[in-house]
Amino acid sequence: MTIRSSRRAFLRTTSFLAAGALGGMSGAIAPTPCPAVEPIRRTGTAKFKFSLAGYSYRNLLTGNPPKLTLEDFLADCAAMGLEGTEPTAYYFPRDVTPEYLRRLKHLAFRLGLDISGTAVGNDFCHPPGPKRNEQLAMVKRWIEYAEILGAPVIRIFSGSPKAGQSADEAHRLAVEGIEECCEHAGRHGVFLALENHGGLTATADGMLRLVRDVKSPWFGVNFDSGNFQGEDPYAELEKIAPYALNVQIKVTVSGPGGKRRKSDYARLKKMLVEAGYRGYIVLEYEEEEDPRIACPRHMDEIRRAFG
Repeated sequence: MTIRSSRRAFLRTTSFLAAGALGGMSGAIAPTPCPAVEPIRRTGTAKFKFSLAGYSYRNLLTGNPPKLTLEDFLADCAAMGLEGTEPTAYYFPRDVTPEYLRRLKHLAFRLGLDISGTAVGNDFCHPPGPKRNEQLAMVKRWIEYAEILGAPVIRIFSGSPKAGQSADEAHRLAVEGIEECCEHAGRHGVFLALENHGGLTATADGMLRLVRDVKSPWFGVNFDSGNFQGEDPYAELEKIAPYALNVQIKVTVSGPGGKRRKSDYARLKKMLVEAGYRGYIVLEYEEEEDPRIACPRHMDEIRRAFG
């Protein structure tokens, strides 16, 4: 059996099972062949839980030696009264072992935390060759790590067109890379959430073109409130909200002329409620103040706004 035919068989089976499971809950949802093409169908009203992205502590988790460990970061998340924590992949030890991942999972559970997700810094626009193979292998490796951690979702990126590459070619390569990794993700029970993070996802329309072309029930969107740079980022966020598997909230958003302004949490909540989003609201803090001082304050504000 070829890889492509194997993928089609996998998608038919998992799409049927996923749709059947949802239909069993609601009694009104018919099976669909490509769940990721349409907005995510959920039951019940919107429901939010709260987490903190490890990237918020980036200056504390890096250095030689770093000021804090991921274990310290998890302890801070627990002290903030959060339901979850996102130990971003960038801050793990260089040589990650299954034993280390299980220790981190053990600590999170004892602290009363879910591992809400993790993230990788990939680029799927590389043409066939060593660089592309390296990117695919890295994402697949972190899918396996996420399964051990109990992380349900990984934030991924599309990448950007390379020199001499057309936008259509970059798009095709990104779709193929995402589908290949989604096939691996499905075997490990992990979702891949495409973040709006420049490159092919710099606009909502570019991002949704990818979302609609990738055929996998293990795929959706990471909604990042601070990453669209157009004149009306909220209008673009509203377009991608129905596809969100994970939500990241920034303290500020880009305004006209690239000027940063305070996030409108009420407006963000409204669009997520209208989309029926049920899942984590993850603070990704990027401002200059010490995150150990600023994050508890901002998390309190976000929980009040989304409560």
